[in-house]
Amino acid sequence: MVWGLAGALAAAVAYGLASILQASAADSSRDASAANVVLKPRFVLGMSLDAVGFGVQVAALQVLPLFVVQSALAASLAVTAVAARVLGVRLGRREWLAVGGVCVGLGLLGLSAGSEGTPTVGHGFRIVLAVAVAVLALAWVLIRLAPRRLHGPGLGLIAGLGFGIVAISARIIPSLAPLHLITEPAAYTAVAGGALAMLCYASALQRGGVTTATAMLVVGETVFPALVGLLLLGDRARHGYAVVAGCGFVVAVAAALMLARFGEPGQAVSAPAGSPPSRESSA
Repeated sequence: MVWGLAGALAAAVAYGLASILQASAADSSRDASAANVVLKPRFVLGMSLDAVGFGVQVAALQVLPLFVVQSALAASLAVTAVAARVLGVRLGRREWLAVGGVCVGLGLLGLSAGSEGTPTVGHGFRIVLAVAVAVLALAWVLIRLAPRRLHGPGLGLIAGLGFGIVAISARIIPSLAPLHLITEPAAYTAVAGGALAMLCYASALQRGGVTTATAMLVVGETVFPALVGLLLLGDRARHGYAVVAGCGFVVAVAAALMLARFGEPGQAVSAPAGSPPSRESSA
């Protein structure tokens, strides 16, 4: 279990650093298509870190419940915030409190984490995951019909749900042996869901409203898979620690939402108390 927690936190670090590179690529190409953005070197490097993060995330999901791993991944925003501070972006009191809140929430989750459930899911569950990816892809296509003010949060939510499907798919993969992965449908829904999520998030970053889009991403990638894990996959906290686990989950996710603006390091951040917000570049 200790190695599982270490893996989840390592994934958060990889994802947090990747978000800086990806957001920087999107910010420098606001007039380009999402497909062109993901081909930029910085975005490709970010995706490489995402791949590393995904690998250790999958390993963590082999020994920890979804609600623990996904909450730990929300800490990637704290990693991004601290990295942005190193790069010259000032953090206000609110941001430092949020970083502390993420740490407290993760500490409570680590204290209360039980082992993952051992459900038996059949082909029906795997088919539902594939259908869910198709529905999200359709939503991505149709989002342009909605008012423009809804594009950022809508794309952020689609991206979050896509990453949620990645986590759920990884959770039900019985073996990570290459020969087994080739014949495992959940491996393909994980890849498809992840690719769709990255495209949607790149589009959300391009269209502004990054704070709202990132907040919706955090909600989609934490709450949705956590509920699936608890309701359908047998995930549980340690005996007698359910309240501690619930508090840790709420604190970690709420603190991550307070750091949602760091979905793009160049976005405005809170200045010290009594000072107006400032926009500083992290590059």
